[in-house]
Amino acid sequence: MVQAHKFWDKMADGYSKKPVADEESYQKKIEVTRGYLRPDMEVLEFGCGTGETAISHAPYVKHIQAIDISSRMIEIAQGKAAASNVNNVTFTRAAIDELSVPDQTFDAVLGLSILHLLENKEDVISKIWKMLKPGGIFVSSTACIGDTLNVFKFIAPIGEFFRLLPPIKVFKRSELEENLKNAGFDSDYQWQPGSGKAVFIVAKKAA
Repeated sequence: MVQAHKFWDKMADGYSKKPVADEESYQKKIEVTRGYLRPDMEVLEFGCGTGETAISHAPYVKHIQAIDISSRMIEIAQGKAAASNVNNVTFTRAAIDELSVPDQTFDAVLGLSILHLLENKEDVISKIWKMLKPGGIFVSSTACIGDTLNVFKFIAPIGEFFRLLPPIKVFKRSELEENLKNAGFDSDYQWQPGSGKAVFIVAKKAA
């Protein structure tokens, strides 16, 4: 089985040059997220990739801690931030399940295109709830592959074995919604651009 960080290290340079697959939907998600942001906010983004989203949101918050398991992704993100004179984003190589911060550290946590790549999404969602201050938000955009391509659960392990794919988890939107509810979140906003598209959710921790 391919180790995820090695897979993304190899993918990083190509990924950074690849245009967004659905620019219109991406921009809507950015716009909706900004509606929740404030200048005094401390934000965490995990699975930040090459930093495009963190850098985009940086002018609207106090500070963003952006992490990714890929050292090469982080290196590219740091270069982008320096080139854009963005000084309030800290890019660090780390996995979300390794990150240790006090409870109620962040006002917002972003996890975009990442939950379906985790071995333990339920544990991570519960950890995020603890990290957030009362009234804090968890913004996610997730490929719920089980709703449209359930057979992928059999294909994915083959792709992992031959080092063609990172580990990918197959689950339905309803399961993700249940995970968020069980962790203590209330859904504040949901949007899906179309069938088979990632589900965008803003979940809120009760104040």
